[in-house]
Amino acid sequence: MRLLHTSDWHLGRSFHRESLHDAQRAFLDHLVAVVRAERVDAVLVAGDVYDRALPGLEAVALFDEVLFRLAELGVPTVFISGNHDSARRLGVGSRLIDRSGIHLRTDPDGCAVPVLLADEHGPVAVYGLPYLEPAMVRERFGLEKGGHDRVLGAAMDAVRADLATRDPGTRAVVLAHAFVTGGEPSDSERDITVGGVASVPAGVFDGVHYAALGHLHGCQTLAPHLRYSGSPLAYSFSEADHRKTMWLVDLAADGTVAAERIDCPVPRRLARLRGPLEHLLEHPGFAEHEESWVQATLTDPVRPSDPMERLRARFPHTLQLLFEPEGAAGDDPRSYAARVSGRSDQEVVEGFVAHVRPGQVLDDTEHGWLLEGLEAVRCAEERDREAAR
Repeated sequence: MRLLHTSDWHLGRSFHRESLHDAQRAFLDHLVAVVRAERVDAVLVAGDVYDRALPGLEAVALFDEVLFRLAELGVPTVFISGNHDSARRLGVGSRLIDRSGIHLRTDPDGCAVPVLLADEHGPVAVYGLPYLEPAMVRERFGLEKGGHDRVLGAAMDAVRADLATRDPGTRAVVLAHAFVTGGEPSDSERDITVGGVASVPAGVFDGVHYAALGHLHGCQTLAPHLRYSGSPLAYSFSEADHRKTMWLVDLAADGTVAAERIDCPVPRRLARLRGPLEHLLEHPGFAEHEESWVQATLTDPVRPSDPMERLRARFPHTLQLLFEPEGAAGDDPRSYAARVSGRSDQEVVEGFVAHVRPGQVLDDTEHGWLLEGLEAVRCAEERDREAAR
């Protein structure tokens, strides 16, 4: 059976305020074309269909369109909800939509109820495990406490129990949205540590032939049967070196897996440039990035004037500007609270100015403004305390 594994579409997301609507539409066009050209038997979408619980109308329209196109092809498709999705909203109409071969698995109570597929070698049971927020689902799985590892382990126990009741030759596929130990994160995933330990051991998925994972945005293989497809588009500059793909998975009669990466369209390259401003503006080696989305880190000892405007004259798609002057003191391992402990408000502000303007001190006018502002804040706080008595 040939499966196409994808995840983390994040429909409706932007990239540093740049709209990705057209790029997401191009990806979905590509997905449908791959399904047709590669004669895919089923599509697996492992969560984070949308970027937020209340998606915008444009994002909903994209999702509605791709559902219709996949149903028109007659290719079964299984979706699960991710931590960015509203499971209740994504699952609206799921029982009715099931009839068209589009299976929305968003209810934790349905973890052990598979979508049953078949090929010439026999049955394939596809189990969709939506993102399981520990605090919300513990009681459903008979747990008093525990984090993601415990709730996902309980869900997989239910999967294995159901699988044991089926024909011995049944191949098992699981979709899950989780941070599995050994995976490599990037900056664009939302933290899921709330409710317990973030990561789950790979052994949780023992007993199935393929686990289609979502949540981490880099395509990666933890084991031949355990893979992340990654997001189809880059959503942070930490993904500048990612190759964005989907997995084309062939599930053999004995359950062994052969997988191939299918590249996704790239709307615009990402580049992370570093150096003094004049070097970035003049060096011919950076010409290849003049049409890229650019993150620029300036290392000038003193912050240059109008750096963003000047960068955009050469790199019109500069989206992020960072300032890390060379020769500055190394990062202090202490927390910010520890570093400023014992300092007056004036000393804290003066330290901040020295950090963002290396080598420059407050002039008399600026020093006067600072004292005036601090006095105004002090008076306001005293008025608030008096009003609260």
